[in-house]
Amino acid sequence: MLESGEFATIGDLARSECIAHSYMTRVLRLTLLAPDIVEVILNGRHGPELTLPRMLEPFPADWAAQRSQWRAAPR
Repeated sequence: MLESGEFATIGDLARSECIAHSYMTRVLRLTLLAPDIVEVILNGRHGPELTLPRMLEPFPADWAAQRSQWRAAPR
């Protein structure tokens, strides 16, 4: 909705969805996950270290650093 221009800001989107701005920014950060980590999660092959609360904490944008941090790359 942000990419399409339906909403101009994260704040506008958060208000529309009745979600706190801070939570919306943490959730949107998940779009920065390495594609293979996303695949591991969607296939249910992730380890116990990949919990939603942990994923909502700040994490590196660099994909190699993400893999190292969560040891979530496919084995």
